[in-house]
Amino acid sequence: MNRISDVLGTARTIAVVGLSSKRYRPSYGVAEYMKRSGYHIIPVNQHETEVLGEKCYPDLDSVPEPIDIVDIFRRSEFVLPVVEAAIRKGAKAIWMQEGVIHEDAARLAEAAGLTVIMDSCILKDHRRLAHAS
Repeated sequence: MNRISDVLGTARTIAVVGLSSKRYRPSYGVAEYMKRSGYHIIPVNQHETEVLGEKCYPDLDSVPEPIDIVDIFRRSEFVLPVVEAAIRKGAKAIWMQEGVIHEDAARLAEAAGLTVIMDSCILKDHRRLAHAS
């Protein structure tokens, strides 16, 4: 849990890859919660223009500002190019949501100095830490 609390405690900006404007999608609920919790959310989805009142970017390479956490809401087979882009962007952490597992991408990110959290819900972990303090 130390890695998780360190990442959440130091991060301010979260790029949410696969963030949908559809309120019933898990990505929307999680990003909305994290925004309410004080994080700056950057939507990344080539099929959206704006989500949660924030400009949406087609990919991580298009994001013009620094990123602390790249939160991935994509199927596992689509993770590697996202991680490669996160490394290029100088992100500090990769967060693969529940059910998203890619060992090779995780090793690549860790070798590049990024913290990797895999198969874990950022909202649930944030809530758990908030209630523990």
